[in-house]
Amino acid sequence: MTVSSSLRQQALHALQLCAPDEKARWVLGWSLSMPVDPAEILSPTLPLPGRPEHPRLVPPAQVKTRSMTTVEGRAALIHALAHIEFNAINLALDIVWRFAGMPEAFYRDWLRVAQEEAQHFQLLEGHLHTLGAHYGDYPAHNGLWEMAEKTQDDLLARLALVPRTLEARGLDVSPAIRDKLLQAGDQAAAAILDIILRDEIGHVAIGNHWYKALCQQRGLDPVAAYAELAQRYQAPRQRAPFNLEARRAAGFDEAELAALQQP
Repeated sequence: MTVSSSLRQQALHALQLCAPDEKARWVLGWSLSMPVDPAEILSPTLPLPGRPEHPRLVPPAQVKTRSMTTVEGRAALIHALAHIEFNAINLALDIVWRFAGMPEAFYRDWLRVAQEEAQHFQLLEGHLHTLGAHYGDYPAHNGLWEMAEKTQDDLLARLALVPRTLEARGLDVSPAIRDKLLQAGDQAAAAILDIILRDEIGHVAIGNHWYKALCQQRGLDPVAAYAELAQRYQAPRQRAPFNLEARRAAGFDEAELAALQQP
């Protein structure tokens, strides 16, 4: 397949790829200086997103929690994290091709996110192999992509409810997961979690930046707009404890954090 050198066309092509390793390599091979046509109208030729036959997708309640004191338990956890990162690659690619008319910097920001998510996936998949497992060995759920489908016609909602809600949740839970891995003696996995948390602060910051820019453009109050969008799209309620330090670093202001912590 011949693919244009346009950044947004490349993103759509990569999104349609099914093999996770191929998708990650393709994304990591891009240059941030690729030309961008913000006005280009694109249409997929294959189902979105491209994904492998496995892992089998099940409702969240059917994804079992296993003890991290066993190798299998740690493998199941690393698999779940790898699945999140695979979905995160797809989410970044989708926002690049789907939403026309934004500044060039918008698309380059999300390309960088896609590349870092691909690096995360490769790190986790590589560690999974050391535990005797492979991506696809365990069932997984599709919550991240389901929210992407709900918000496919509204960029403001996508920014509010994917990077600022579902991905921001990772800022809250990553430190505890990292500590449990360390307690289980898996220093390599803990080091990967440190890298992911560092990068995810930047990804959520990008979501915050463009969400607030769109709110300003549309004359909306960011806190009130978020509450309305969360209700309209039935976003999951965010629950304490919150990693307030990481959320501040990711661009949440005090008014947003106060609203977040309301009962």
